[in-house]
Amino acid sequence: MAGSSSGSRAAAGRMTLSDQRSGDSWELDVFDGTLGPSVIDFQNFYAKSGHFTFDPGFTSTGSCESRITFIDGENGILLHRGYPIEELAADSDYLEVCYLLLHGELPTPAEKAEFDDIITHHTMVHEQLRYFYRGFRRDAHPMAIMCGVVGALSAFYPDTTDIADPRQRLIAAHRLVAKMPTLAAMAYKSSVGQPYMYPRNDLTYAENLLFMTFGVPAEDYEPNPVLARAMDRILILHADHEQNASTSTVRIAGSSGANPFACIASGIASLWGPAHGGANQAVMAMLREIGSKERIPEYIARAKDKSDPFRLMGFGHRVYKHYDPRATIMRQSCHEVLDELGIRDEPLLGIAMELERIALEDDYFIEKKLFPNVDFYSGVTMRALGFPETMFSVLFAVGRTVGWISHWKEMVEAPQRRIDRPRQLYTGAEKRHYVPLDRRA
Repeated sequence: MAGSSSGSRAAAGRMTLSDQRSGDSWELDVFDGTLGPSVIDFQNFYAKSGHFTFDPGFTSTGSCESRITFIDGENGILLHRGYPIEELAADSDYLEVCYLLLHGELPTPAEKAEFDDIITHHTMVHEQLRYFYRGFRRDAHPMAIMCGVVGALSAFYPDTTDIADPRQRLIAAHRLVAKMPTLAAMAYKSSVGQPYMYPRNDLTYAENLLFMTFGVPAEDYEPNPVLARAMDRILILHADHEQNASTSTVRIAGSSGANPFACIASGIASLWGPAHGGANQAVMAMLREIGSKERIPEYIARAKDKSDPFRLMGFGHRVYKHYDPRATIMRQSCHEVLDELGIRDEPLLGIAMELERIALEDDYFIEKKLFPNVDFYSGVTMRALGFPETMFSVLFAVGRTVGWISHWKEMVEAPQRRIDRPRQLYTGAEKRHYVPLDRRA
């Protein structure tokens, strides 16, 4: 835990670690968090013992101390600053969740009004960014575009790249949260050859995202409250998820002192990986492979067959061993959207709904706790809203930006900050000497 060895936090106890080969032993501090497992302080273990710890994938390693998000995967709990995700998704909106993540507390009515106003009036982007978009191929993946344009924001807004200045850090956070929907919609418009739509100050955050994506200059756009609410929930449910791959990437990039725009671009690049932000796309690919409701029993049988490599995408979760708490909320929004649009019989969506019904009733899935997760429902919902699958990860990035920037701010503002530098178990060649080319056989 950051700063623990320097006495910033009192140890809850000590643990003795012994080396049976040498007979040496070392006393290590143990620290308790507010919730969750305790951690053993290994910060000075190499200096004491000459050993590194070995934890590929960092699945048992506490990489930082954080006050932002807590996950209890065994019991299906997700808390943002202590507030259950179920309550936030039911009673809050995305910008209130953004304020909570950034500042640590829910806003007062006056603070909420001021924050909404700040974000609303930062949604436009520098006009020259339009020329940047023109440099990408027409068929460029929207995530490729997002990696480029978000990183380039540091060139358009150099007045908020001094990470030592608290005011610049806050303005950069506001700009990133505000401009991500605009940049995302522009990436979509580029791919379909439609004109970019400027954001409207009379619309909510979610309404603006839908308007800039699907609106056209030739006709007025009237936001649908059911669809806008579903979009808002998608953003809330993806706002933060503790120390996942992309958030850890942002923290590592930020530990070097990189500017916030570059750090968020690194998070987008990490999110683009199919094992992270591409899970809901994998759900749609699976539904296409199944092809029809009649073939669902065949694929259910394959999923139960351990010798068959086929896996049901969108079921179960690496962290949540019971039900994904976000899935319950996303399921409600999913069904609200399908009812509002009257498209339950659309082939892929029909397969998804039948697959959901079977999975929730089948003893095998119940016993294995293979319940539909947030990726299952968010993929179905985003397709119903009209987004192409290439935009799924982009929308994930829009929602997650506030989580990334909150963790970046927390890391930069920590009393003791140092550049991240993991070590390794080297298994390559031992020292050897160079042989000139003409002497090699």
